[in-house]
Amino acid sequence: MAERKKVAGRKKRDDVALHGTVGETAPRGSHDGLLHGALHGSLHGALHGARIEDYSMIGDCETAALVSREGSIDWLCWPSFPAPACFAALLGTRDHGFWQIAPKGKVKAIRREYEGHTLIVRTTFETPEGEVCLIDFMPPREKHSHVVRIVQGVRGRVKMQMDLAIRFDYGRTVPWVTSTKDGLRAIAGMDMVSLRTKARLRGEGMTTRSEFTVRKGETMSFTLTNSSSLEKLPRELSVDKALAETQRFWTKWSRRSAYKGPYAEAVERSLITLKAMTYRPSGGIVAAVTTSLPERIGGSRNWDYRFCWLRDTSFTLLILMQAGFTEEAVEWRRWLLRAIAGAPDQVQTIYGICGERQLVEWVADWLPGYENSRPVRIGNAAVDQFQLDVFGEVSAALSRIPQADEEIRVSATSVQAGLIDHLCTVWPNPDEGIWETRGGAEHFTHSKVMAWVALDRAIKHHEQFDGKGDVERWKKNREMLHREILRKGFDKKLNSFVQSYGSKQLDASCLRIGLVGFLPMDDPRIIGTVEAIERRLMKNGFVERYDTKKTDDGLAGGEGAFLACSFWMVTNLWLIGRKEDAKAMFERLLALRNDAGLLSEEYDPIGRRMVGNFPQALSHIALIHSAFAMSGLWSPDQNAAAKPKQRRGAK
Repeated sequence: MAERKKVAGRKKRDDVALHGTVGETAPRGSHDGLLHGALHGSLHGALHGARIEDYSMIGDCETAALVSREGSIDWLCWPSFPAPACFAALLGTRDHGFWQIAPKGKVKAIRREYEGHTLIVRTTFETPEGEVCLIDFMPPREKHSHVVRIVQGVRGRVKMQMDLAIRFDYGRTVPWVTSTKDGLRAIAGMDMVSLRTKARLRGEGMTTRSEFTVRKGETMSFTLTNSSSLEKLPRELSVDKALAETQRFWTKWSRRSAYKGPYAEAVERSLITLKAMTYRPSGGIVAAVTTSLPERIGGSRNWDYRFCWLRDTSFTLLILMQAGFTEEAVEWRRWLLRAIAGAPDQVQTIYGICGERQLVEWVADWLPGYENSRPVRIGNAAVDQFQLDVFGEVSAALSRIPQADEEIRVSATSVQAGLIDHLCTVWPNPDEGIWETRGGAEHFTHSKVMAWVALDRAIKHHEQFDGKGDVERWKKNREMLHREILRKGFDKKLNSFVQSYGSKQLDASCLRIGLVGFLPMDDPRIIGTVEAIERRLMKNGFVERYDTKKTDDGLAGGEGAFLACSFWMVTNLWLIGRKEDAKAMFERLLALRNDAGLLSEEYDPIGRRMVGNFPQALSHIALIHSAFAMSGLWSPDQNAAAKPKQRRGAK
């Protein structure tokens, strides 16, 4: 792009003060008539969050932004994933912060895709007058975080409009905005965001606006930078250099993938998504980059997923190891040891991106929520829950991830042995389970199976513990658990493992029992479980987690179909020999991905739309897992594969 022509723009040197009133907004749910009516009218009506599937994600491996098909960034937390959002229109109205760049007049068509092997989004707008391409990306972070937006003329002559409304503290705080020699600066307390552009800017209705025209071969760029208000204004970023650096970063990383099967495109996009959700300074991996996108439109099942679940990060690291990304696995080990350092009974289910333990849940009551789905929760009270299954996921991951020299004074082997010894004491207790229900603790079958997994992996790899831990005690507890689960967790009349001991309810988490090697995949009890869940929990072609009408999970209302469960069904069908059924279901699930290749947490088959937080790590993890299994690159036998070479007594 070195030869492209720049669009000249005049500077407005006076202060751009945010005074005035915001235009009257349209009702939530008016997407089709307003935003999605953009194909036959203006894009610049009152702005609300788009449909979840109409977003793509850009990020710098420390935070991420969601960009709609209409060219609007409606969600961005700065400077990190769990930081307060400065664009929160996703969960409210345009007055809660957004940044839109789009043609000013009628739009005939919109096409969008990621540039190959990268996290750079290209959105092409076709208008009666011509065609423009909006290039959005966040360059790998050095000192400051940037969002770069380049408008590139493709054909004809197109009038464009930019609207920028910065609102700190999840849309609650309006900053003071002043002009600079090449843009503007917005400040509120410690927060500062600066915009650099050659386009002329003006203040209008509590929003900064710019109108400009691009012709074929011309470009206009905008760079938004986050910094502290205590610092000087950051130096100007070279847009061309930043674009080239971002391209190099992602293409180099993508080439490391070991997957060579038939679903390469879907696997690569999912791997890139998981990498983008990794907080590079610490190695922690967030479950999603959003909070409070509802599991059911208008419902209250709205959670903050911008944290690190031991379960999700363990799943992610096993997948990354399978795909050949060992560096990320080593970094996760470091994150884990920092997070859980201390007494084994202090282990939590959820941590902050740097291992923070205090994740207080509160409600942002000034936000109306996505399509009026309240409450909007910040933080997550599940941090205080006891979830037994995480011991199994962590143990399985640690048994396969290579050791590395550590600077902290904690022996990795001692930590693992301590966890397993502690597990022998706590596994007889009920827990809140994989789904973090708020209806009280139960003896969940899946949780007990994962406790068995923790013991099983520790025993098979006991030499890595350098003799620490009572291995004979581990073996005794493993056998006790196995017998108890078969006796109390399997219902002979249903011919299926059940949700909890003595229950008659099914649970999709039981689809993982064969995958973790508790029983062989050809065991009649595994096949019976798959078939029972297929009959009773599969609705409209999707697997539900459990029947919310029959299971008291402490919450009102229903939910969409949890996508990871459907991918678990795919993997089970493939491994029990029903390969045609597995392939058909997998390809139907792949078709649910949006045009950017992304998936949310759940899918509403009635409304035919995505629901839940987005993009969702667990959905993409399960997709990759199914692809590896169906490509002959993974089987449950690999659960007990020989451990990687490692230093004895590594710190």
